[in-house]
Amino acid sequence: MRPILALLTTLCLALPLQAAELGDDGLHKASWMRDTFKDLREDLAEANAEGKRLAIIIEQRGCIYCKKMHEEVFIEPAIDAYIRENYFVIQINMFGDVEVTDFDGETLPEKEMVQKWGALFTPLMIYFPEAVPEATSAPRAAVAQVPGAFGKWTTLNMLTWVKEKGYETGEPFQKYHARRLETQLSD
Repeated sequence: MRPILALLTTLCLALPLQAAELGDDGLHKASWMRDTFKDLREDLAEANAEGKRLAIIIEQRGCIYCKKMHEEVFIEPAIDAYIRENYFVIQINMFGDVEVTDFDGETLPEKEMVQKWGALFTPLMIYFPEAVPEATSAPRAAVAQVPGAFGKWTTLNMLTWVKEKGYETGEPFQKYHARRLETQLSD
């Protein structure tokens, strides 16, 4: 009986999770997304206190690429688990009205903050270091920005590269990704 239970558990963990539900705003609501006051300094402090990295995902209603990420990529068990264990993720609605306070102290509705940041495409993932200098806006503080939808290996490798501070090693993400992808595809 014990081997059968172990096999069933393994099979369940290998199956993709269910995609995030759509919220009233038309955006996917993954369970690993944090509902905060969207004050980036406070969010960064909370992420640091939990030993996690702060990331923002900018999305919009009806975005086919956001849908792809939520229905094909974020539901992969390894990616879902990696985000849960290592990231503090805040969702920003590209056309929303909820106020966001940038690292530089400026407070604007989401849609105006997105314009300030120069974000044009969704989804846009923005990753941050553990410390952000005073008077620095989010895009200038970011260690990486990933616009658009990517496959599971690119996404997982970006999450890992940021968590491992690959941006400090001098190895560009593209080389890191190619090196890791060889191993991942041969497994």
